[in-house]
Amino acid sequence: MRFIAGAVVALLGVFAPLAGAFYLPGIAPHDYKIGESVELQVNSLTPSLNAENKLESVLSFGFYDERFHFCRPEGSPKAAHESLGSILFGDRIYGSVFDLHMLKDVSCQSLCQQTIPGKDAAFINDKIMKGYNYNWLIDGLPAATLKIDDRTEQQFYSVGFELGSNQLGQLVPHFNNHYDITVQYHTLDAVHHRVVGVIVTPMSKNTVMPNGTSSAVSCDSTEPMNLHEDKDNQVVFTYSVNWEESDKSWATRWDDYFHAVDPRIHWFSLINSMVIVIFLSAMLGLILMRTLHKDIARYNSDDTEDLQEDFGWKLVHGDVFRPPRHFEFLAVILGNGYQLFWMVGTTLVIALLGFLSPSSRGSLTTAMLLLFIIYGFSAGFNSAHLYHSFGGISLKRIIIMTALFVPGSCWALLMIVNLCLAATHSSAAAPIGTLLGVMALWFAISIPLTVCGAYFGFRRKTIDPPVRVNQIPRQIPDQPWYLRPVPSALMGGILTFGAIFIELYFIMNSIWFHKVYYVFGFLFLVFVILVITTAEVTVLLTYFHLCTEDYRWHWRSVYTAGASAFYVFLYGILFYFSRLRLASYASLIIYFGWMAVACLLFFVLTGTIGFVASHLFVRRIYSAIKID
Repeated sequence: MRFIAGAVVALLGVFAPLAGAFYLPGIAPHDYKIGESVELQVNSLTPSLNAENKLESVLSFGFYDERFHFCRPEGSPKAAHESLGSILFGDRIYGSVFDLHMLKDVSCQSLCQQTIPGKDAAFINDKIMKGYNYNWLIDGLPAATLKIDDRTEQQFYSVGFELGSNQLGQLVPHFNNHYDITVQYHTLDAVHHRVVGVIVTPMSKNTVMPNGTSSAVSCDSTEPMNLHEDKDNQVVFTYSVNWEESDKSWATRWDDYFHAVDPRIHWFSLINSMVIVIFLSAMLGLILMRTLHKDIARYNSDDTEDLQEDFGWKLVHGDVFRPPRHFEFLAVILGNGYQLFWMVGTTLVIALLGFLSPSSRGSLTTAMLLLFIIYGFSAGFNSAHLYHSFGGISLKRIIIMTALFVPGSCWALLMIVNLCLAATHSSAAAPIGTLLGVMALWFAISIPLTVCGAYFGFRRKTIDPPVRVNQIPRQIPDQPWYLRPVPSALMGGILTFGAIFIELYFIMNSIWFHKVYYVFGFLFLVFVILVITTAEVTVLLTYFHLCTEDYRWHWRSVYTAGASAFYVFLYGILFYFSRLRLASYASLIIYFGWMAVACLLFFVLTGTIGFVASHLFVRRIYSAIKID
């Protein structure tokens, strides 16, 4: 019963932040009066770049993990309300003991004194060496470190601040136990003020609390706080608060967090992708306007001598619409591909219009998950329709496969990742209630929608081929080496990957280094270019295959377009060796587990785009010729 109750609570928690997913930035600010309490919330500690500019871990740890010995509120810390996406991506937000009041400066306020044993000191020192960061929130804004771009000399906010310092050549890491908090505020009138920026400067101070009291604590110590691993350590946590007036408005307070290393790189990515599209469009136009037009005119002519010399794609007209082998699996992949396509397209449009605010943590992930569940109807409809058109007769079988095959594969991979997170006591491990809630959404909403869609798709009129299919399959001649399955797929995949690889770097950088990704306009254009490029590449290679009398285009179009997922995985390996240096097997499993999930979904998405484009192309050219 406890598990069922947890599932129900998680299910309700999914729909609660739905309004946040459609929240317009700047529509509901909080106005503070002078002296009003301003809550400081704490989130999980996350890894960042170490002193050698490498990421050594992908594990996050809760702020109130007992091994850190941070000051805790009396009783249990109050958990903040979080969206499903926020929980799944490792956010664990709680209240804190920090006491902030609007426009009330604080100088050297003691939080508590803690005794950190040597074993836990070793744990903290290890996290400092790996570049872990604090993550705090004030009024929905993440606490940041003020940095300067070396190229543009422009100041920007880097989310999070260091757990400790570990410079190259430094023998012992310094633990940051004092925090200078600068809160920027915008004044509306003499009464109301709004928070528009949070900057924290952490320091390491070996502060001594005299006589065990906090009344006479001093933050003037210049000696750093080193944690010794062979004995107990007495650590005093202190903080200061400074309120700084700013002319930034509440609506533009996120602008300082939206920092691009070089905005021209995004334009270069877009231009690079457009060049590929123009090149492919020119080739496709040449084939369609000249070669195909000429072939169709010759095939439709009454010159019998010309017809005797025909070769190429017309000769396979009796086999080109023959149902492929294992067409039920093909129908399942295509049905889930439609589901992913509509999910991605709708999410990008919503994000492009500004409905997904960065202050609503996890809103993007929540929106994607909910849309994927809703578009289960599309998956069932299209898979059942294609399955029936290929000659399938078992509606029950296609429903079960569509509802379980791709989502179940992703679920299995994510369970492996979650077990690794739980085994390492990482706060990113999803709670059992959340997992049960996701399963409840899957079985209570997604699967019924899939069943409903499959029922209507199976009853829809089948896709009849424009030409008659021969009873005896035609023998396929030997193919050139470059048109064999593996070389042709690799050739097609590299062109599609070339259109997205630059933007892929920014996406992976945002995910693994906890950066704020905000260029959804560029991402939407890149997605459109991805669709066009995938369609054109697949149509070109399908035409080449048909010209060599190879009519097995159904599966070829899927894995030719989906081969770009193979290059995405290779790019993930390159990213690992160039930017990461994961020190534990758990981090490796988590990183490559997530990459496997992303590549599987990318394969299904691009494979579906390639099949649909090839299907429309093949039907169009064979319906344009006269068949005796």
